[in-house]
Amino acid sequence: MTDSSSAIILHNYPQSPVAEKARIAFGIKGVAWHDVEIPRLAPKPMLTQLTGGYRRTPVMQIGADIYCDSACIIRALENRFPEPTYFPTSEAAMMWAASRWTDGALFDLAVKIVLGSAGENLPADFAADRGRLYLGPDWAAGLKAANAALPHLAAQMRAPMGWLNEQLSDGRAYLLGEAAAAIDAQFYHVVWFIRGRWVQGPEFLSEFPHLERWERNVAAIGHGSVSPMTPEEAIKVAAGCEPQEPSGMDQLDPQGIRPGTGVTVHPDVDGGEQGVAGIVTYADADTITIARRDDVAGNLAVHFPRAGYRVEVDAS
Repeated sequence: MTDSSSAIILHNYPQSPVAEKARIAFGIKGVAWHDVEIPRLAPKPMLTQLTGGYRRTPVMQIGADIYCDSACIIRALENRFPEPTYFPTSEAAMMWAASRWTDGALFDLAVKIVLGSAGENLPADFAADRGRLYLGPDWAAGLKAANAALPHLAAQMRAPMGWLNEQLSDGRAYLLGEAAAAIDAQFYHVVWFIRGRWVQGPEFLSEFPHLERWERNVAAIGHGSVSPMTPEEAIKVAAGCEPQEPSGMDQLDPQGIRPGTGVTVHPDVDGGEQGVAGIVTYADADTITIARRDDVAGNLAVHFPRAGYRVEVDAS
């Protein structure tokens, strides 16, 4: 590594569909990156040492800057590597809006199909971890309900897969035309998950030939240039750097957040997850950045999207 402060590091594991979205996003940009494999299940002590408690997958690290959530990762990559762009048409705002659905309701539907179809074959530890994460406190009842409702859930997934198939029916290579875009990665991870983790997935997707052709095109993009890295090496990189992202304020912030405000950030769902505490250094409508310090990793800046995350201002 010639410049550890600019090296891209992805903390992920191979089976993660959301990590696959990020890996395809790397492929679209053609960037080189380092692959740090993390555990599929909590605890993830070396990851949370960097994030301050956030345990979802994936997390991107550049020096001492830590990017949580794939939306934050895609935004950071577009800022650092503007060409080729993730937004080859003029509809960037519509793509961000659509991604809230692909990453939210559509992915949650895919999770219910995959976990529900596994039924009693789902490993108990995995069921408890992902069930709590995606189905809430009464996750066991949620899994049973998903299993019983599989035909309905499949019908709900069939409609959007049909929409995509129709969009691609004119022979275009990608959803917006001949250039791959962020929205391709954002839809692809759902299709990848369905095909690879639902036993009936391949048969289900065979109804959509244009979608399957697009799926092959996206897969052929690849993941960019990848080299392995250990968690210890990633922490050493962070310890040798200082955060590089700028600070600033948004005068219109509805919560009155300013640089220096103490906050705790966590996903805006009841998944039983630990929040990340720190001091705000930057906040706008799209992103919030908090500063924290780890005894080993040093000074860190942890970045989150605003959409889909709850920011709790510390009482003072």
